[in-house]
Amino acid sequence: MKTRHGNVSNINNDILGKITFKDKMIDRSDYIKVGHNLLKTSIGYAATITDNFDIKGNRPYCILDGIDDIKEGDIILLNKNGGIIFLYEKNSCSNVIMSTELCNHRCIMCAQPPVNKENDKTDFNLKLISLFDKNTCEVGISGGEPTMIGDKLFVLIKHIKKNIPRAAISILSNGVKFAEKDYAIKLAMCHHHDLQIDIPLFSDIAEKHNKVVGAETFYKTVQGIYNLAMLKQKIGIRVVIHKHTFKRLPQLANFIYHNFPFVSQVAFMQMETVGMAMKNINDLWIDPYEYNDELRQAVISLDERGIKTYIYNSQLCILPNELRKFAKQSISDWKDIYLDACNGCLLKGECAGFFASNKNYHSSHIQKVDEL
Repeated sequence: MKTRHGNVSNINNDILGKITFKDKMIDRSDYIKVGHNLLKTSIGYAATITDNFDIKGNRPYCILDGIDDIKEGDIILLNKNGGIIFLYEKNSCSNVIMSTELCNHRCIMCAQPPVNKENDKTDFNLKLISLFDKNTCEVGISGGEPTMIGDKLFVLIKHIKKNIPRAAISILSNGVKFAEKDYAIKLAMCHHHDLQIDIPLFSDIAEKHNKVVGAETFYKTVQGIYNLAMLKQKIGIRVVIHKHTFKRLPQLANFIYHNFPFVSQVAFMQMETVGMAMKNINDLWIDPYEYNDELRQAVISLDERGIKTYIYNSQLCILPNELRKFAKQSISDWKDIYLDACNGCLLKGECAGFFASNKNYHSSHIQKVDEL
């Protein structure tokens, strides 16, 4: 999530609020007023953010060096140390609700390592959802593992359905909990018009998948996929590529086709080098250019069989021409960068770019494309 930092006064607890530059006549308490010289007009707002370094007063405020990147309708969490966390950006299609940081897997390349215990986030997330713009087109629910909050997951889904009726929902889950048929039925009973469960699968061989996720759950994940399919839920498969997974990409593609031909899509993903991936980098890292042959076989195999297939987080210059049409701009705006080598590239506007964390771990074959 995008963050900023400023100097705060009169803030003792975290403040959740929706950004406004306008003068609100009612319901000010849910808003954080942003602008210049706001001391006299800040009464009733949850807090004030300004770049006026002469501001004084006893109401909660934060002084920032520049407010141009703060937009009307964004939702932030402002803490007593001056941290500003952007939990929702109105103009972004990558807004995600962190349902929990608990997880029943310990994936060796997890970008968000789980915690062992936490305070329940549901009430906070319900308030957060209520502040979303009513025309939001898509919301992600992630973790951790979202099913670790049990039936409260369905409370979140129904709250999204009520408050943001147009929004599609994407839930990133390992699928294990959906092996319990009753739990899968509860998801279906939410009757959401556009909800997809995206489930990681890392090998066609149980032992190899289990080694990646750090748990003996391959067959539970498979059963979870079948239960969801039986209930006519949309399912996506995600495959993160690294040393442990790249060699059998073609066999995994065949496994998916023969066992899960009903899936809505399959996404092959370049690894983000943060969290556990960075801790295990020597065991995991492979230049993405080096697995192009396996990736090509897997993608073409699924595409020719009518399964919608994507490549996420990959740079177009390292992909064979025939694979470029499958690549998507999948990296969130706040952590997406380009390298100096990308300057002048004809494909830069279409390319996913790089995770900021991957600045030191990227293909050695990156180069600008100067003719098509």
